[in-house]
Amino acid sequence: MKSILLKNYKYALLLFIPMVMAGCASEESESKEKTAAGGVTDKIARTKDGTDAGNLVKGSEFVNPILDQPVYQLSLPGELKPYEEVLVYPKVKGFVKKIYVDRGTKVKKGELIAVLEAPEIAQRYQSAKSDERKSYEDYLYSRQSYERLKKAAGKSGAVAAIELDKAWSKLRSDSAAYAAIRSNTRVSDQLQQYLTLRAPFDGTVMEKNVSVGALVGENSTTPLFSIVQNNRLRLTVAIPEKHSRAISKDTKVSFTVSALPGKVFYASLSRNAAFLQQKLRSVTAEFDVFNQDGQLGGGEYAQVNLDMRRPEATFWLPASAVVQAQSGVFIVKVADGLIKRIPVAIGTRKGPLMEVFGDLGVNDQVFKKGTEELKEGGKL
Repeated sequence: MKSILLKNYKYALLLFIPMVMAGCASEESESKEKTAAGGVTDKIARTKDGTDAGNLVKGSEFVNPILDQPVYQLSLPGELKPYEEVLVYPKVKGFVKKIYVDRGTKVKKGELIAVLEAPEIAQRYQSAKSDERKSYEDYLYSRQSYERLKKAAGKSGAVAAIELDKAWSKLRSDSAAYAAIRSNTRVSDQLQQYLTLRAPFDGTVMEKNVSVGALVGENSTTPLFSIVQNNRLRLTVAIPEKHSRAISKDTKVSFTVSALPGKVFYASLSRNAAFLQQKLRSVTAEFDVFNQDGQLGGGEYAQVNLDMRRPEATFWLPASAVVQAQSGVFIVKVADGLIKRIPVAIGTRKGPLMEVFGDLGVNDQVFKKGTEELKEGGKL
């Protein structure tokens, strides 16, 4: 009997030992959990004091807004246009006598491109020249008569005063008539000059819309020629409103055209309209492109990459900190232990950072991952 009790005691002891060990393990785990909870509480307290802005708070991380003025890239469509373009119309009515150029012809400034024929203009000029010569003779006679009378009037009683006045009046009248007729002759001469058409600058004839023998006139709606200057081009880019102040005289661009895949061209800002177009809500910027080798034809569309930079430093936050909800766009920050939603406007993006505009400061504690679940006025 005694041996049986001893044996049962041993079995009970073996069962009790694991239970005791399990209880100790449970107490140790509970102790660790309390220690961990105490650690998180310490982090929350430090974060509220604003002394450790990157720590986790209830599973979230705080960041400070970055005040920076970085250069960022912006890709926009552009258009290559001739530096100068002229539509050549006839100034006077006449027949096309000769044409010296055709589509694609390279021309120099002042080079003759066409000649018109209008006999009535030549006859009108000859008539004007005849009237001018007659008027000039009348003017010379009046001047000589006046000078003779004036010389004779030097002797007392030789010439009546009224006769001298009449001679002076006739001289002035003939002088005015001669000046008027001379001006009319110049008009006729200028009309003759309009019969010859010349290139206004170095360029290329892009269009030719007339043939020899055609009757053209000053009321023509179709130009005779279109001449473009393509050894220098204008790259025009419409800068959206929110980026319109990020362009400066130092802005540089690179661009490509579909006709020359893989080829990259470069240019610098030449002129900026600096005025917002109401319809497009954009500012037009122009970049001069030198095209001496003629690689670019002009009139092409281009994909333009611009190096932009704000005139003043702005705030940047991780893109995850910006909440875009139906109620608006905002970020969530902590102030005096309370959660606050700050409405912001979004600018551009540079890598993981987003440009934001709003009531922010460099010392603000902003949730790195914003969410609508963080309610306004909530306590930590």
